[in-house]
Order: sequence, then structure tokens, then C-alpha cells
Amino acid sequence: MKIAFYAPLKSPHHPTPSGDRLMARLMMQALEQAGHRVSLVSELRSFLRMPEDMAGLGVSAHAERARIAATWRTDGVPDCWFCYHPYYKAPDLLGPSLARDHGIGYVTAEASYSARRDGQGWASAQAALLETLTFASVNICMTERDRVGILAGAPDARVERLPPFIDPGLFLAHAPAPHPGRLATVAMMRPGDKMDSYRMLADALSRLLHLPFTVTVIGDGKARGEVEALFAPLGPGRVVWCGERSADEVAALLSTCALYVWPGCGEAYGLAYLEAQAAGLPVVAQAIAGVPEVVEHGRTGVLTPAGDIDAYADAIAAFLTDEMRRQAMGEEARLFAGQERALAPAAARLADILDRAVPSGRGDTA
Repeated sequence: MKIAFYAPLKSPHHPTPSGDRLMARLMMQALEQAGHRVSLVSELRSFLRMPEDMAGLGVSAHAERARIAATWRTDGVPDCWFCYHPYYKAPDLLGPSLARDHGIGYVTAEASYSARRDGQGWASAQAALLETLTFASVNICMTERDRVGILAGAPDARVERLPPFIDPGLFLAHAPAPHPGRLATVAMMRPGDKMDSYRMLADALSRLLHLPFTVTVIGDGKARGEVEALFAPLGPGRVVWCGERSADEVAALLSTCALYVWPGCGEAYGLAYLEAQAAGLPVVAQAIAGVPEVVEHGRTGVLTPAGDIDAYADAIAAFLTDEMRRQAMGEEARLFAGQERALAPAAARLADILDRAVPSGRGDTA
């Protein structure tokens, strides 16, 4: 099929790295590997900071729909519009209308809905989102939490599951050579959930100063000063600040580490967990939000109760004092992320979902 791909929150070409940008790129890769012809149809960003922002965005969306329709009259109409990550703050103001007008399939991936946003001034945006989800040929859910949320708000919506995945090649290219006691984390430094995780991690590590460890921190951001202050009580030599690194550099650094530590406050799921596991690192995280979708408790890592810093610190300590267990889980983690959650099985799953949900073979497809 010819697929028009759109990511309203953040274009795959956006200059700022993030998990959202990476997943959009991976989704395009998987669709192409499944045999489809994929093109980025628009880079209009529909992120709404406040509900009232919708009025101004509507004008831009109208002009963009007209531009796309004119392009299709010349180049041919696609078989399917594929929207990655629509939600109440990043609605798809283009695809549903164009799909209806041109009689093509409409697909969402990683859409999310929660009724609690209605009482926060977003009722109109939420209602429009539910209409979009019900209209869709299929909504591809990457977490069980999203699947349940969508069906709670739109019982007639068509849903399918696709577990989070990565392209593990960079990480599998490095043979694991872990330094004993070397912990690792990869995360942007910004206020909100990321800072909450940094705060919890620093607190947990401060309780383990009787054990030999260092922590390699990969990432940067406007809150770096705050993050460094959180880790200062660990003392000199405990923390290696690597800053922002390329994907190749991250893979090389992770291959030298023994354990991935990131609490995961508010994580949708966290592709960094899969990357670390592909590098051969077991994970210590919380059983919170979407983290259980990417870490198999007891097999590829340990998930501790949400908010329990003592349990989190104890889980890290258990790995630091039991190398055989750490190594066994690291091997399982590498198999899990490197094979089960790799691009190839994701592409096969996507192909199956689209084959069943979207009619193909339009006569006017160029």
C-alpha cells in the first residue's frame, strides 16, 4: 500500500531528540519493511498548550488539508492515512477529513484517551478525539493501558495490540563487556516526570554508598544543574556525566555497563529500556505506567512497587551483590529486546494488522 504518514505531536524530522520522535521513525521503518510505500505527508505540529489554542491551529489545518488534497490530485491518492500518537493535546486535524473525502483507510498508532482530562478544560478536544478513534479503520495500541482507555471512551473503536519495539542493530553490534558495579541511565534532563525519576534514583543510590558502584548518566537538558545537585551527595568519582550522545555512542557506552537503572516515573513505556536490554543490561525500574510493557519482571529485570524507594534501592543492591543473577538476566534481556522486540517481528505484526483492517489496491494510487 501507499501510506501517508503523519505525527501531529512531533515530526520524525524534528530536530530535538525524544522517544516520541524515535518511535515515529521506527514506525515508518517497520511499515517500509512490511512492504508498504511510506511518505511523510505533513509536518504541521498540532500540539496544544491550552484548549484555546485550537482556534488558531484550525486555520493552519484548513490550509494544510487543501495543500495535501491538491498534491494528491497530481500524485495520486494513498491507500491509507497513518497517524502516529494522536491524543487530546495533539489531535489529528488533517487525516480524518481527508480520509473521508477520498475514501481511504485511516489508522492510528499509540493513540491515548483518559476521561479525567474532560474536567480539565479539554472536553471539546476529547470529544473530537473519540470521534476520530471510532472512525479509524483500526487503532494500534502499544500498551494495554492505552487499549483499555480507548475502549472505555469509544466502545465501538477497532483496536489491535503491537508491543513497543526497537531496531536493535546498533546495540547487538557490541558484545557486552560490563564493568562490575557500573550502572547506567539514559534520559533527558527536564522538569516533570524525568526530574522525578532522577530524584528517586539519586535518593536510592545515596542509600547504597556501602557498596562499590559508579553510575554513567547519558543525557542533557535545561535541568542539568538540578540533576547534578541531586547526585552531589554521592561524592566524587561515583557519577560519570556523559551529556547528550549519538546513538552509536550510547550503544558503545551501554555495552560497558552492568545494570540499567531508571525509575520510570510517568513513562509511556520507554524505548531506552529496550535499548539497554538489547545491550545486555538487566533493568531496575518501577512497576508503573507503561514500564511493564518493555521490562519482563523476573526475567529481564526487576520492577519494584511505585514510589517505594527502599524497595528500589534494595533491588539495585541485589544485583550489585549477585553477579550470576545479573549475568543471567542480562542474557535474557538481550534475547528479549534483540529478538522478540526487534523491527522484523514488529513489521510482520503491522503487515497483518493493516492487511485485515485496510482495503488496498486503489486504482488511482501512483
